Amino acid sequence: MKKYDIAAYVWPAYTGDESRTRMFWDEGIGEWQTVKNSKPKPCGYNWGRSPLWGYVNEADPYVMEMQINAASDHGVNVFIYDWYWYDNRPFLENCLNDGFLKASNCNKMKFYIMWANHDANYLWDIRNSDTVNETIWQGAVDRQQFETIGKRWIEQYFTKENYYKIDGKPVVSIYDMNNFVSGLGGVENALDAMNWLRGQAMENGLDGVHFQFVRWSGTNQNITGVDGNVTETTPELVEAMGFDSLTHYQFVHFVNIDRDYTEIIPEVVKEWEKIHKQYNIPYFPHVSVGWDNNPRFLNFRKGVVKNNTPENFQKALEDAKKYADKHNVSLITINSWNEWTETSYLEPDNVYGYGYLDAIRNVFCE
Repeated sequence: MKKYDIAAYVWPAYTGDESRTRMFWDEGIGEWQTVKNSKPKPCGYNWGRSPLWGYVNEADPYVMEMQINAASDHGVNVFIYDWYWYDNRPFLENCLNDGFLKASNCNKMKFYIMWANHDANYLWDIRNSDTVNETIWQGAVDRQQFETIGKRWIEQYFTKENYYKIDGKPVVSIYDMNNFVSGLGGVENALDAMNWLRGQAMENGLDGVHFQFVRWSGTNQNITGVDGNVTETTPELVEAMGFDSLTHYQFVHFVNIDRDYTEIIPEVVKEWEKIHKQYNIPYFPHVSVGWDNNPRFLNFRKGVVKNNTPENFQKALEDAKKYADKHNVSLITINSWNEWTETSYLEPDNVYGYGYLDAIRNVFCE
């Protein structure tokens, strides 16, 4: 049977170990506070989700040992950690550094980082998310900061035995192309920075760096609450910058999601094929579990995926497998392991139990 790498994004906010999270979630349990305290809205909408594993600290290595076992037993063999750098220092590294990497069984899985270099606003603070749209921290960095970040990536992550590599090159994904290019001072300067990091990696015994970018559609509607300035990246720009591959982060970034899941998937499959024709680098198919970010707001927000049952999710996975086989790629990205407040998670809950994880196992495991 063909080997597939099933990579699930990890939102590393389910811990209170990062002190700066207290400005958003003062109970000291990270964004579990929002999940735990979710209440019916004035319009009658009730989210009503809760984790079967409880409101656990995902920066605890014993918790991560359990999660690694559950993920790998169901076919998820790669975690893509959302990685942040705000105000000249890392943010939310605890889940990766203290949880995953200190788990006794972490070598059962690979991992890589997606630099979530978008600006941060009050989305995570439910007291202000409906009304305040001010930027707290900027995601763009200049060359000096990028070199500090790059050295950190190499020293702490790229050289790990279980860091995910393609053709011997550690993979790093870039979420916000606009911030990446503008912070570094334009396309030529951004390319020069990328080549600098490739050279640094080679000096540390690696074969370079595999740069992956997260694609957005030009018709994207910003209902995420955080991504207002991200726009489509053209194939010409990607080619000029020397990126090695692309994927998506969420269906909400490129299709209308305010409808039935079974209506969304055919459009997603068409998008995959369109991208394959447009770009000269591999596209790794992406499947999202769903979308509904109402837990983060006091008032109801439109844009809710409907009928995203484990059975329908499994059908989307089967389409991704067909694409992978047809175009000879083996990596498939999933949103996500634990995006609870966006209602796009694989972790077992009170509604479907282990259903989403079982769907992955049904498609990709013997």
